[in-house]
Amino acid sequence: MKITIRQNILNEHLNNVIKGISGKNIIPILNCIKLSLSDKGLYLMSTDNEIAIKSFIPAKDIEEIKELGDIVVSGRLFHEIVRKLSGQLINIEELIDSKLSIYTTTSSFTLNCNDSNEFPDLELENSEEPIKIDKKVFKNIINQTIFATSTQESRPVLTGVNFKFYDNKLECTATDSYRLAKKEITLENNLMNKYNIIIPTKNLNELIRMFKEEDEQIELHIFNNKIIFKFDSIEMLSRLINGEYPDTSKLIPQNFSLIIDVNLKDFFNAIDRASLLTSENDKNTIRFETKNDQVIISSNIPEIGYVEETLNIKKNNNEELKIAFSSKYMLDALRAMESEEISLMFNGDVKPIILKNPKNDNLLQLILPIRTY
Repeated sequence: MKITIRQNILNEHLNNVIKGISGKNIIPILNCIKLSLSDKGLYLMSTDNEIAIKSFIPAKDIEEIKELGDIVVSGRLFHEIVRKLSGQLINIEELIDSKLSIYTTTSSFTLNCNDSNEFPDLELENSEEPIKIDKKVFKNIINQTIFATSTQESRPVLTGVNFKFYDNKLECTATDSYRLAKKEITLENNLMNKYNIIIPTKNLNELIRMFKEEDEQIELHIFNNKIIFKFDSIEMLSRLINGEYPDTSKLIPQNFSLIIDVNLKDFFNAIDRASLLTSENDKNTIRFETKNDQVIISSNIPEIGYVEETLNIKKNNNEELKIAFSSKYMLDALRAMESEEISLMFNGDVKPIILKNPKNDNLLQLILPIRTY
C-alpha cells in the first residue's frame, strides 16, 4: 500500500472508526484498524466483536493512490499520529518486514503491522428488508428514551433500548425499573416482518455521535443477533442483547384521577432550582403538593436549608395531591419533551406519574414516586 491523503480527511474517518476499539480488549488484533486500499478508495475498519465500524474514503478524495493493498496497524497509536500531523498531506507506505511508514515533509513515523489475515470478517451484509428512517428522527427517538436505560448489569436486557418494528410503526422503550421512556413514530413503508430487538445503550450513543448531516436517511438491517446501520460513508454493526424485554404496557395506566397541565419551561426551572437542596443519599427527593390552581414544589436538607417554589397550573378537577419524586428523574424526563406545555397525570401518591405532551401523545415518560408523605 502506498497513498497520499490530506490529514483532515483521514482524521475525520479515523474519528469514527476508532469508536470500534474497546480499551478492554486483550486480543491484540481487536486493538487494530485495518486499512484496505482499492481502485475505488480507502476502507477503514475496526471491531471489538460487540460493534464493528467501516468507513469509506472515495478515490476522488485521495490525493494519490500509488500501490493497492491491505494493512493492519495499532488503532489508537495510528489515530493519535494522524491527529497530531495537522493541516498537511500525509504519505502512508507499507515497507518490507511488516512495517508501515507515515510521513510528511517534516515528520516521520514507523509502526509495526499485524497480519491482515488475522483481522476478523466484519459481516456487514444487507438484509432482505432494510428499514429507512430520517437521521434526525432516529436521533430524536434515541435521545428521548436512552437516558432511562439501566446501568446495572444484573439485568442485561434493561441496559439497552427495546426497538419494536411492526406494520409501519417503530416503538422504542427504555426503563431501569424506576422510570420509563417510550416513543412511537410512523415509518415510511409497511414492513413485511415484525422485529423485537434490544440494542445496547453504549452502541447507540456511539452511533449518534457519528451523525454529521441529519437531513439524510439511515438504513437499518436487522438479523437474529445483530443490527447493521448504514449512512453516509459509514457502516456500523452492533450485537443485540439476548433476552426478552419486559412487557411495559402493563405499567402504563389508561385512566387518571388527576391531570395537571403546566408550562414546561417554568416547571423545569422550578424543579431545577429546588434540586439544589436535594441529596443523592435521599434519592434527590422533591415534594409536590397542589393547592387549588397552584402547585408547591419543595425540598430540604435539614443541615443546610429549605426551598419552596410556587407555580400556576390547570387541573381537570378539584382533587388535591401530595406526592414526592426524584428531581433527577423528573429533569431527565422534561429534557426529552418537546412542547410548551406538558400534562402530568396521577392516580394517587403511590402510583406512577405519567408525562405527556397534551397535543401529541407519541412520547410518554413514566416516573415512580417516592413514598414520604
